Amino acid sequence: MRAALLVVDLQRDFCSGGALPVKNGDQVVPEINRIINGFDRHSLPIFFTRDWHPPNHISFKSQGGNWPPHCVQGSTGAEFHPALRIPLGAAVISKGDVPKEEAYSGFRGTDLETRLRKLGVEEIVLCGLTTDYCVKESALDALRAGFKVSVVRDCIRAVDVKPGDGAMALSAMKKAGAKITASSSVIKQLASTQQWSHHPGLSGQS
Repeated sequence: MRAALLVVDLQRDFCSGGALPVKNGDQVVPEINRIINGFDRHSLPIFFTRDWHPPNHISFKSQGGNWPPHCVQGSTGAEFHPALRIPLGAAVISKGDVPKEEAYSGFRGTDLETRLRKLGVEEIVLCGLTTDYCVKESALDALRAGFKVSVVRDCIRAVDVKPGDGAMALSAMKKAGAKITASSSVIKQLASTQQWSHHPGLSGQS
């Protein structure tokens, strides 16, 4: 079983001080970095998605959407969290870059699935922001595409526009077939098994 790590939208605008901050969003960074280090040591593929919105994106309130402007292309808010480790060779997947198309999922309007299949990936370890939107939709799309999915529960955070949205999202992912796991379990598996070990040609590099 060949695994890839997918880190979803860990951008400044979703963290403390950003345009659309998620409560405790910054807290996931250290543990995600530990997982990144483990995947990097084993030369396993690492992908980072990012919202990369044009200024007139359909999701913005000024365009009739639900959200304030965030992660605008080239802005400081669209940058990854400054403490997030981006290894050399990791792939960045930009989404939500078409003005009239919403794209919560990292698979929506991108070549992410093609890249994963080219690398022989069968399982995706998924973490980042936010549980009830981009994490959930990315997980569900990955499952629909036939990938195994493990969602790292302590490495995600919810917007919770309505209280309980995050818990409902976790239930939906689990019901669809995702495994809900912990970062400690991922680190342990990386350290103790050959299941996810490196084989030639596996890297996140585009």
